Order: sequence, then structure tokens, then C-alpha cells
Amino acid sequence: MSVVFPKKYKLVSLGEQSVGKTSLITRFMYDHFEGNYQATIGIDFLVKTIPINGRAVRLQLWDTAGQERFRSLIPCYIRESDVVLIVYDITSRASFDHTQKWIDDVKEERGDDVIILLIGNKTDLEEKRQVSCNEAEEKAKELEIHFIETSAKTGYNVKELFGKIAATLPVPNEDEGQQKEEHITLLPSKDHQDEYEGYCQAC
Repeated sequence: MSVVFPKKYKLVSLGEQSVGKTSLITRFMYDHFEGNYQATIGIDFLVKTIPINGRAVRLQLWDTAGQERFRSLIPCYIRESDVVLIVYDITSRASFDHTQKWIDDVKEERGDDVIILLIGNKTDLEEKRQVSCNEAEEKAKELEIHFIETSAKTGYNVKELFGKIAATLPVPNEDEGQQKEEHITLLPSKDHQDEYEGYCQAC
């Protein structure tokens, strides 16, 4: 189906290795979870369309590698980004502690010209939790960024995550560069929280 796209946004996922960055994007793109872990090498690039206030917008999803040897490339990926997902594993205290470095990198490169979301993934492993939802939510409030917990495995809050992104992005103008593309549409969640409110249903 052919549709006119008034605007495209660049979304980059960052975080330590094996926190579930690729799995979150796969769940969003295909509503599928791949149980066999394979580390992302360098970067993967995918495109999906979502509606914002009745207008279709294109999300460019940049899935980055978490390994240290690729860290020097991160500023290039962040450049010109509109949204950055900082993903950690709720069962790994270290992955949460390292989110501050990722956030600092984003703010150094983009300043305040980017939307940042802190994402606690793997809520399906609640019994192994090392980072409380309240602790992460407080961190997000202090930094004035968004927060949500998800499970790429079960799909918990993944649609809500991207619905939150859709609600936060600026409404595109009719005059912004238009082009025709094939698209898949995801309807945003009907229930959006306030701008800096997190999602702690699992707490």
C-alpha cells in the first residue's frame, strides 16, 4: 500500500551488550521474539511507520552494538537523532549503572535537541530483578527523561513504549518533505502518561 510520509525521525537504541536492544526492535517490527541470542555487529537499520495525530511518520530504527570495541562509533550514530532509547536489563545492576554514561554521551552530542527514554527490559525475569522500578523512575525524573519497563520476550509494554514515542514527537507539518513508501502501521497506545511519568505496573 502506498502512502505519503510527511516526516521521518531517527531513533537510536543504546545500552550494554545483551540488554535486549535488538529484541525490543524485533518485537516492535514483527511482533516476534528470537530466543537465540546473537550480538549485533556494528549497527542494523530498519524502518517502520507509525501515525502521529492522523499523519503517518517514518521511524528509522538504528540498532547499535553494545560491545566496547564499537563504542567509538556511537557519536556518529547519535548525530541527527530525534529519539534515543537507553536500554538496561532489570536483572543486571551493572547495565543500569552504565546508563549514565550512555545518557551523558547523548547529551554531549545532542544537547537538549533529542528525546531520551530510559528502558528497563526483561520484566519477564522479575524473580532475578536487581534494579527496582521506583529507583529507575526516580533517576529518569531527576534527569528529566522518560521511563518505561518492558519485556521484549512477552511483548509487555512494547506497543506502549512506541506509543509514548509517538505521543512525544512533534506533530509534522504538511509542507515537510513528502515521499511514497510501503508501510506497516502501529496504532499508538490510547493511554499516554504525563511527559516525565514512568510505567511501573510491574512494581
